[in-house]
Amino acid sequence: MTAQLIDGKKISEQRLDAVSAAVAQRQAANLRRPCLAVVLVGNDPASAVYVRNKKRACEKVNFESRAYELPENTQEAELLNLIDEMNADNGVDGILVQLPLPKHIDSQKVLERILPHKDVDGFHPYNVGRLAVKMPLMRPCTPKGVMTLLAAYGVDVVGKKAVVVGASNIVGRPQALELLLARATVTICHSATQNLAEEVAAADIVVVGVGKPNFVKGAWIKPGAVVIDVGINRLDNGSLCGDVEFAAAKERAAMITPVPGGVGPMTIVTLLENTLQAAQIHDLD
Repeated sequence: MTAQLIDGKKISEQRLDAVSAAVAQRQAANLRRPCLAVVLVGNDPASAVYVRNKKRACEKVNFESRAYELPENTQEAELLNLIDEMNADNGVDGILVQLPLPKHIDSQKVLERILPHKDVDGFHPYNVGRLAVKMPLMRPCTPKGVMTLLAAYGVDVVGKKAVVVGASNIVGRPQALELLLARATVTICHSATQNLAEEVAAADIVVVGVGKPNFVKGAWIKPGAVVIDVGINRLDNGSLCGDVEFAAAKERAAMITPVPGGVGPMTIVTLLENTLQAAQIHDLD
């Protein structure tokens, strides 16, 4: 068996087209373009790339894009004041503070300062809580993007055994909630999980996000399983790889996401979909 590749780039382009069409409809109805404000603190190279990619995506769909690039020594109070200003600005629909932040700034305090309906990353405890009680509002981008991919490829999640490897607040925990909302039977694994290989081997759907190259071995994958690799790691030779041992896994899986080109593009298009949703909420105010 050689797995079908799940093409996140193709699906993301289709979703971008839909967002762009929705913006055109808004303008035809004399409604303003959605506005996404992105804040970057410091000069982390990977973060700078992510911010540029988000800006380009906004341009593609005709969003208004605001960028705030602050120096590394920006104080927490200054950043919180900026968020307060954007919260109060009716022209801003979505606020995204690029993580990680410098160590002297409390990331959780910053994320909680963003108004929940402008929290287009979906990280505010209010939004995670709504997802947990089956009343989602702003849904975390990567897990929601994964669900979009599964639906696009006709993967029936209901009743399936899904194993999530990784328990981060950004991917693992909300991914488990998304799968549970879709009525999968969900197991979440983390650094203290015993017999990880056995847990993965029992899964119909495996989602991995741990940030460790080739952490999940191909031999662990159940024949015919669907494998979603959220990880993206740069090796010493400059090449990129995921958290799953891809070459071996694709010989056993029915479907698998490549790295790059799988989940990554879906995270950005989901951010834009969330921003459009935020603008629609603001229309009702």
